[in-house]
Amino acid sequence: MKSTNLPPELAELRDQIKGYAEGFGLDCFETIFEMVPSDAINSLAAQEGFPVRYPHWRFGMNYDQYSKGYEWGLQKIYEMVINTNPSYAYLMTANSFVDQKTVMAHVYGHVDFFKNNYWFSKTNRKMLDTMANHAVRVRRYMDEYGQDEVENFIDICLSLDNLIDPHLPFHEAKQPKTESEKTASRQNDGRMKVDRQYMDKYINPPEYLEEQKQKRAAANKQEKKFPSHPERDVMFFLMTHGPLQDWQRDVLRMIRDESYYFLPQMQTKIMNEGWASYWHSEIMTKKALRDSEIIDFADHHAGVLTMQPGRINPYKIGIELFRDIEDRWNKGRFGKEYEDCTNLQERAKWDKKLGHGRQKIFEVRKVCNDVTFIDEYITPDFIDRHKLYTYEFNKRTGQYEIVDRNFKSVKEKLLSSLTNQGHPNISIVDGNFENRGELYLFHRYLGVDLDLKYARETMRSIYTIWTRPVHIETEVDGRKRIFTYTAKHEFIAKD
Repeated sequence: MKSTNLPPELAELRDQIKGYAEGFGLDCFETIFEMVPSDAINSLAAQEGFPVRYPHWRFGMNYDQYSKGYEWGLQKIYEMVINTNPSYAYLMTANSFVDQKTVMAHVYGHVDFFKNNYWFSKTNRKMLDTMANHAVRVRRYMDEYGQDEVENFIDICLSLDNLIDPHLPFHEAKQPKTESEKTASRQNDGRMKVDRQYMDKYINPPEYLEEQKQKRAAANKQEKKFPSHPERDVMFFLMTHGPLQDWQRDVLRMIRDESYYFLPQMQTKIMNEGWASYWHSEIMTKKALRDSEIIDFADHHAGVLTMQPGRINPYKIGIELFRDIEDRWNKGRFGKEYEDCTNLQERAKWDKKLGHGRQKIFEVRKVCNDVTFIDEYITPDFIDRHKLYTYEFNKRTGQYEIVDRNFKSVKEKLLSSLTNQGHPNISIVDGNFENRGELYLFHRYLGVDLDLKYARETMRSIYTIWTRPVHIETEVDGRKRIFTYTAKHEFIAKD
């Protein structure tokens, strides 16, 4: 498949850029480029890159924001690419020729990442068709049950779209035990078989049989729990067990499917943008740029990588960390020998001339997500070089000021912001709390308190679906606290 509406000069350029990308070792899905005007690309961006989505007010709100940003010169969307097979990318007609080159090179970097990164390996590569099917079904429900009714329920579902299990796509589906297996489990007393009866008291002593009895009791109790284990996929639990109408269950399923589709993009934002930026820089500076285009490219490239104090630019952090890894593995600046070297001059001149850098970054691209990328490869030197310190705004001076330079604490703060995409870790631990059909949730405290404003609204949405009181256990100032949302729309806290 080829791009459908590119002018001849851009079609030729696309083939050149693709050849350069393949020459560097990138392995991409077939990529289809479409030329679109600014209002169309704003519309696509509002719908997260997909030309057809279910009707909802938030897409209109997004479009208004993008359109005004473009009109007022506050933002400009240079490229957009969809993680499908084949992949689709959009080029804005108003872009200059050098911008189109850069965008194409950037897109091929993204598509290589989509195809080869482990965290994208379970993604739905036919999501264009799936999104279109979702749109048809939602419109049918709106015709049957009313637009306001359906749209209000979509609002509820979207308020819960981060309550999924980020590791679920990589788990094998657990098959429930059959009744015969459960019966056999209950009947088995754990006694080990013996060929001679006189040996039984030695092989199955009373203390061993008592231990097996306690294990069986704990297993039977676990089987009776609902759910049997803490359930992080709150959307799935509500979809499966909530008192919903068929159309509501289907809408919740659609929103959940889309959440899992977008999940790996959130898990790899720094890596993905860094990888694409690295390759558009390599392709442009070493292959595609004409002499007359260097200044324009440098200007736009620098604009993309600009980072303000106190803010993280994923393009900047990603590309610089890939470059740092490549340089370290080229020079052998890793491993015990290098880490044990305390001579600063010797470390500064360290170069084993290994030349493994390019191979290493391809390996990193394949296996890491943002958390493992930062955790494994960021170094104190990198933190200092790019001033990735903790900043706070000083109202007296009107400026951001450094408040922490310590490598360990800066790294922990960065990892904390990336873990679970910065969202709280919530699980359902009891779907029949105190035998009253109420829902009991647990917040795994990781050093950041729940935002009670958001917690209240989230629990209200869960209550609307579950129709029974909802509780959540968390930690506040080192103490266990339980918050409850009730039928009277009360949000009650107790120790």
